Amino acid sequence: MERAAQPSGAFEVTHRMVLGLALPMTFGFLTIPLLGVTDTAVAGRLGDPNILAGLAIGAVLADLVFGSINFLRSSTTALVAQAWGRNEKDEQESVFWRSLLLAIVIGIAFALISPLLLRLGLLVMAPDAGAADATARWFTVRMLAGPAALANYAILGYLLGCGRARTGLLLQAEINGINIVLCIVFGLMMKGGISGIALATVTGETTGALTGLAIIIRGFKHRNPLRIAGLFERSKLKSLFSLNTDIMIRSFVLIGAFLLMTRIGSHLGPVTLAANAVLMNFFMVGSFWLDGLANAAETIIGRSVGARFRPAFDRGLRLTGYWSLVLAVATSLVMMALGRPIVDFLTTVQSVREIAYQQLPWAVITPVAGCLAFLMDGVFIGATWSHAMRNRMILSFVGFVIALVILVPLAGNTGLWLSLNIFLLLRGILLAIRVPKLRDQIFV
Repeated sequence: MERAAQPSGAFEVTHRMVLGLALPMTFGFLTIPLLGVTDTAVAGRLGDPNILAGLAIGAVLADLVFGSINFLRSSTTALVAQAWGRNEKDEQESVFWRSLLLAIVIGIAFALISPLLLRLGLLVMAPDAGAADATARWFTVRMLAGPAALANYAILGYLLGCGRARTGLLLQAEINGINIVLCIVFGLMMKGGISGIALATVTGETTGALTGLAIIIRGFKHRNPLRIAGLFERSKLKSLFSLNTDIMIRSFVLIGAFLLMTRIGSHLGPVTLAANAVLMNFFMVGSFWLDGLANAAETIIGRSVGARFRPAFDRGLRLTGYWSLVLAVATSLVMMALGRPIVDFLTTVQSVREIAYQQLPWAVITPVAGCLAFLMDGVFIGATWSHAMRNRMILSFVGFVIALVILVPLAGNTGLWLSLNIFLLLRGILLAIRVPKLRDQIFV
């Protein structure tokens, strides 16, 4: 009996493929905290505590600005991967140029309105005059990197969508490596102070964007994007904006959940708030591994949807799910074993340590509680099921609020951490139960 003919875009999903996509970006993400440590160390050696405070406030503002636009990376990965699955080289190039143009426009807009963003940020943060001055000097220079920083989202999204995770890792290493070296050179050796630290970031982002563009364009069939048919086709632009809008809403809801957790923690007292800030580092470390697997899922699922090849979709879902759980459990076990020494390293205040010890078990299980949520984000983005992802994020947030209302009055800070784990579990479960129906609609 003859085997049924496979689609032209058929491909095999293996453990090696999954890890080859996930691990490079995981290592790339791990350079980010190293950069933060360098910035903090340089600022701490400038002899003025206001500079360190100003850097901390400015970094929060910049993370809110640029983090809210991270949807450019995800949407580009999904659409490029689907075009790859359909063997549409022209459309892969078109997606990149559309995303890059959108990134540059938004980046320029942010740079132009940065004085307003700074004013609003200082109004909310309300630092003293010295810290506010340092924040203004850092933030003003940092926002000059807006176009390049957002262009790097489009560049990284394209590379991941094509399965070129190693190239993405090299670019991340270049950006952060240049940033780290120049932070020391500009900030300390050339006595540029906090403005020099910001200038190092601008230089790193700009160099990375130029390098990435050179690498990508070299492999394009159409070096002139205007020669690509359908580049500004209305339906394609509408699809890009719709996907970006849904992911942006999802991201804002997620940011809102963590801001709410921080706000409630602040009402439990400064010591509790400090302990929770220490423990959030455990969640962030776990998220590096989980983000890497989510990126792998975006590429594999997107490619399989584009190729209309269900075996790759199903096996990709199984293997990324397997490795997400394995790495989440391993991360939680390691953090449980090393939890107290890590807490002691992060803070020398005994009262903060004591509260952190109490909540440590709930913090170290967040990778396990959240592994399905992170994976499903990758699956839904790759398949461009953005409406469903957005709606279930909102439902999960409602569940999170209900948990807070019930558990925090009953158990205080323990109830707060329980609510976070419930939120993570809800996100994963609500998304996972939708997969079979949505999958059947694609692979008919």
